[in-house]
Amino acid sequence: MKKALLKYIPATSWLPNYQKQYLQGDLIAGITVAVMLVPQGMAYAMLAGLPPIIGLYASIIPLLIYALFGTSRQLAVGPVAIVSLMTATGIGGVISGASIETYIAYAVLLALMVGIIQLAMGIAKVGFLVTFLSHPVISGFTSAAALIIGFSQLKHLLGLDIPRSHHIHEIIMNAAGQWDQSHMTTLLIGLASIVLLLLLKRWKPMFPGALVVVFLSTLAVWGFDLHEQGVRIVGDVPAGFPTPQLPMMSFDAINALLPTAIVISLISFMESISVAKAFARRNKYDVNPNQELVGLGLANIAGSFFKAYPVTGGFSRTAVNGQAGANTPLASLITAAVISVVLIFFTPLFYFLPKAVLAAIIMTAVFGLIDWKEAKHLLYVKRSDFVAMMVTFFATLSLGIEKGILLGVALSLLWIIIRSSRPHTAILGRVPGTQAYRNLEKYPDAEQEDGILVMRVDAQFYFGNATYLKELINRYIDESATPVNVVVIEAASINQIDSSADAELQGIITELKSKNIEFYFANVKYPVMEVMIKSGLKDLIGNDKFFLSLHDAVQQARKSQQFA
Repeated sequence: MKKALLKYIPATSWLPNYQKQYLQGDLIAGITVAVMLVPQGMAYAMLAGLPPIIGLYASIIPLLIYALFGTSRQLAVGPVAIVSLMTATGIGGVISGASIETYIAYAVLLALMVGIIQLAMGIAKVGFLVTFLSHPVISGFTSAAALIIGFSQLKHLLGLDIPRSHHIHEIIMNAAGQWDQSHMTTLLIGLASIVLLLLLKRWKPMFPGALVVVFLSTLAVWGFDLHEQGVRIVGDVPAGFPTPQLPMMSFDAINALLPTAIVISLISFMESISVAKAFARRNKYDVNPNQELVGLGLANIAGSFFKAYPVTGGFSRTAVNGQAGANTPLASLITAAVISVVLIFFTPLFYFLPKAVLAAIIMTAVFGLIDWKEAKHLLYVKRSDFVAMMVTFFATLSLGIEKGILLGVALSLLWIIIRSSRPHTAILGRVPGTQAYRNLEKYPDAEQEDGILVMRVDAQFYFGNATYLKELINRYIDESATPVNVVVIEAASINQIDSSADAELQGIITELKSKNIEFYFANVKYPVMEVMIKSGLKDLIGNDKFFLSLHDAVQQARKSQQFA
């Protein structure tokens, strides 16, 4: 029973063993993240097309549930920019012109769907699926999404009624067409907020910069009656804890939101597990990816019963949480408690908060996600990964959030197929004075034995590359400077072989035998050898043609030529 609790409810491990010396760090971190999350959560809810209060609702129950079921000690769960944008994109593409109550209902249903998908993935232990979202694809997607998010806030920054769009060119064109109608006071407040946020980020004051800007701008609007001069404010923010209620259930809505829910489930988990692993390594403990899926899934499911929209672990808040001294998930429980107090007692203080300030908070937060350094690094290190990043980047900008990431994933899978069907191979030669063999292209001084073709295959041997490798072997034989009498395959990099490749090999060997060319193998792994034995391939090659080292195989090949 105890083992089951430890496995499925990680909190049963750290709560009973909580140490007094952890409390100060957890308390400071919990309060710090709460102070940061209040304005940030409201801003991200606005980005999602929701009333700011929904961002606070999404910052309570999900944090409590993740603290109990998650395995990261520092991960700060809550609203994040990319998920907020994807929520707006997904719901905006399904309903338009609907009432705000309907929009909220769809967002809450989306949270429930994301939670169910993530929980199901965690139970089925399929967390490995996110490996298909390669780092270049994620980097290209987040960089493009950051631009879309930033430009989507122009309407709040300029005080204009710009139609909702998730294509930058449309936003820019609409903004440019109405530029002369911009509300200058609103623009000045927004620009001043951006400048102040950037300065405070550099100066690192005692309180989070966002809270300082929120306080000063709210005070300015209230003191100078700027809301009566056209500055748009948050207005009435409902006080009190959200009443538990069942999310809306509609088959049509579920069917329409399903693609968005799947994409959010994968992207949000990728973002969360990346930062969770980074802090786990830094603090010398392990996180369980499948249990993380369970924790995030339950957090979203529970949050949907309290009017929350989809949440995940965020980069910036987790960094603040860790730097502030969080030792255990108790810090998240403290964060949730502080936000609950704000909800119950302090929401009237947000009445005069300018929407331009929330836009400034979003813009300064997300533009840091544009990964110029990664693009430069990939261009220098791996051109194919750079291409994948750029295709995803421009596809997301031009086609939209969902199509962009799906195209990026498809590109990653296509590249995997191409690389596995055209694996790297090398003709090897012996490094003078040693028993080591290296690629002749990289080591031109390596010695090649006359009549012996030594070849290395750096991939599994399967139906997708069997024909290619057969053609390659024949080409190497035909292009050899001297007639080939023995082909030696260095098989250390061949981890598996399937029936199609086995059959292809039998054909190659039979053909080579008819030309009086022998076939040797070195360093064959047991899973490969097992297939060869069962299929009869080993008998066809000959038991004496398998060697434990490549040097032994080449030496025997030399002897067989001498006595031929």
